[in-house]
Amino acid sequence: MSLHSLLNQETLIALCVAVAVAGTIITIALPLLERDHLKSRMKTVALERENIRAKERARLAAEKEAQRANIRNKPKQNVKDFVDKYNLRELLSNEQTSAKLKMAGFRGTGPLYTFLFMRIVMPIVLALASLLYTLVLLGGSLSSMMGLGISAAIGAIGFYAPNIYVQNKISKRQTSIRKAWPDALDLMLICVESGMSIEAAFKRVSEEIGIQSIELSEELALANAELSFLQDRSVAYNNLAERTGLDGVKNVVLALNQAEKYGTSLGFALRVMADENRLQRMQAAEKKAASLPPKLTVPMIVFFLPVLFFVIMGPAVIQVLDTF
Repeated sequence: MSLHSLLNQETLIALCVAVAVAGTIITIALPLLERDHLKSRMKTVALERENIRAKERARLAAEKEAQRANIRNKPKQNVKDFVDKYNLRELLSNEQTSAKLKMAGFRGTGPLYTFLFMRIVMPIVLALASLLYTLVLLGGSLSSMMGLGISAAIGAIGFYAPNIYVQNKISKRQTSIRKAWPDALDLMLICVESGMSIEAAFKRVSEEIGIQSIELSEELALANAELSFLQDRSVAYNNLAERTGLDGVKNVVLALNQAEKYGTSLGFALRVMADENRLQRMQAAEKKAASLPPKLTVPMIVFFLPVLFFVIMGPAVIQVLDTF
């Protein structure tokens, strides 16, 4: 085939038509031959999500069962005998002590007896250990009066150590519940507006919110049990507010009691409370972010400025030393 025939107009048109037909066929055939990767990926993600949810529900069920066992557990006999013998329940505890233990997640009589027992035993143990260390192991480096003073101070710390531990548990528990409470209200609102009863809504939310906050899941599950067995729902609501000790939960409990008493819309009350708690959570985050600059001032002065001075002034000092 000569060059003239290749450059012929008819040949070029035929080649262009062939290329166009081939491109059209490929364009039409490729979508039919390609696999739908998105559907397979979404299916894989859905299966993985269901597996994770099943594992999380199993873990929550095990923890709830352990919590029920802790509620049913009675105090150890020797601890109970010691506390009852010296009448420590009347001397060192009151209604506020039981309320604080409930807020910290310790329910039943066993934790109360253990708490009172530790308040008596820890000062004695710590005082004897510090006395042994200061007077025996340190030898004559400290005087007897100074050793006794140090032991007394450590014993006093041991007396208040259980209170500090319980208060720390309350703070951590309230922080976890406060972060997850607005999301729990949103889920509860969806359940109520879909036609569920308040008991079913509490149960459903307690199962779903456990991924975010196990503490809130426990409290909602316990509130659901009280709603199912108690005759007055307001008692269950008030118990939930007392166990958490949060203003956001108390406001929601007040709205639920008013809706129960006056027959107003429960969904409307939950929607208003959800918006309010979400706004409070956002304001708390903004407040925490605004407090960061003052908190970073001292670390920057102590750690960053000396290093910065060394980096800036170091070469100049080296040059001056080399010169002179």
